[in-house]
Amino acid sequence: MSASTRTVWLKNPLGIHTGDSADARGGLVVSGSRILESVPAGGAPSVPVDETFDASRHVIIPGLINTHHHFYQTLTRAWTPVVSAELFPWLKGLYGVWAGLTPRDLELATTAALAELLLSGCTTAADHHYLFPSGLEDGIDVQVEVVKRLGMRATLTRGSMSLGEKDGGLPPQSTVQDAEVILADSERLVGAHHERGEGAFVQIGLAPCSPFSVTTEVMRDTANLAERLDVRMHTHLAETIDEEDFCRERFGLRTVDYLDSVGWLSDRTWLAHGIHFDDAEIARLGAAGTAVSHCATSNMRLASGIARAVELEAAGVPVGLGVDGSASNDGSNMMMEVRQALYLQRLRYGAAAVTPEHALNWATQGSARALGRSDIGVLAPGKQADLAMFTLDELRFSGSHDPLAALLLCGAERADRVMVGGVWRVRDGQIVGLDVPQLIAEHSAAARALLARHA
Repeated sequence: MSASTRTVWLKNPLGIHTGDSADARGGLVVSGSRILESVPAGGAPSVPVDETFDASRHVIIPGLINTHHHFYQTLTRAWTPVVSAELFPWLKGLYGVWAGLTPRDLELATTAALAELLLSGCTTAADHHYLFPSGLEDGIDVQVEVVKRLGMRATLTRGSMSLGEKDGGLPPQSTVQDAEVILADSERLVGAHHERGEGAFVQIGLAPCSPFSVTTEVMRDTANLAERLDVRMHTHLAETIDEEDFCRERFGLRTVDYLDSVGWLSDRTWLAHGIHFDDAEIARLGAAGTAVSHCATSNMRLASGIARAVELEAAGVPVGLGVDGSASNDGSNMMMEVRQALYLQRLRYGAAAVTPEHALNWATQGSARALGRSDIGVLAPGKQADLAMFTLDELRFSGSHDPLAALLLCGAERADRVMVGGVWRVRDGQIVGLDVPQLIAEHSAAARALLARHA
């Protein structure tokens, strides 16, 4: 994964959003895996460069960071029986299908999800994998290999489900595991794959699926293990009113009270969705530094509600964006997700309160904070050279005036170039070293076979 030691000037971009206050209208100088210098308008690098790339057709932004996904779900997009279902019936309809996943299915699903993300300008992705049916016990190891093959960064979370239907939970018994197995494998994966420090490509987090699919003991033991191993924690929380009702009935607590009771109300935690919090809960989350992954498209698709993103952020909650599983979004496109977040949050707070730059910051520096990282998410000297470059040559952009705003308002979908750690992973709109037509053929065949096995 090492970057070239060559120094490259990305010169005079059409537009640039750095997330940093420095003037970088003259472009960026990249050396090795890091950004060496921001060049002001009309300026030139202060150091010799080996190569100059004319970026005058490109809008440059930090590499987008996806904080919540379920890669395996790319195999069950737009499945007719759950197209118009809300969360609980949607899950119950799909659990039986997902129980048939094989290691090859997961490899193809992960490759498809990461490839789609990469083409949309995403350089770092968090995945929440919680399904380990018989034969898929090494699912996270499979994902690690795919991440390394594509050269992206990923936080792969070892999810879990231990509360099956017979004990009052939602998932079928074939998809749950014993607590001892979950905790032992979690510790193994951290030891085998977790990278620490700046520039890490693969990190491991611990991620019991949700209050309605794991026991209180697993939640509490996972928090203790995460603290001992110094890794981050992730779970679904406050996604729907059904979940709130479940927590009240089973635990006698609202969701944030439950989170606190099991040791999860901390700055080690980031939560998927976080829609149904009251004012006091938002304040408690902010005081604790607990982060939230806003999944706008999924929340609209399942009619779950609108997260209070601006208020969460104002209270001190790090807010990032996530595409969520490709069966509750039906896509893995981070640029489209930023656009959806922009528009959905404007419905709640008004147009002036949520600018395109604000939405991009959620998907970059906000997402980086949610994953506990300070080396990515902004384009500034010393930070990792993770960036995406878009052209505005398509008909959809014709007549646009503000290049940065045009990315969201005119609906950019596909990056022309993407760099991860100083290495080009997308050139001229194509993923380097990946046969996408072949991937589509194999992935589509696996999706059909998965449903055929279920039938």
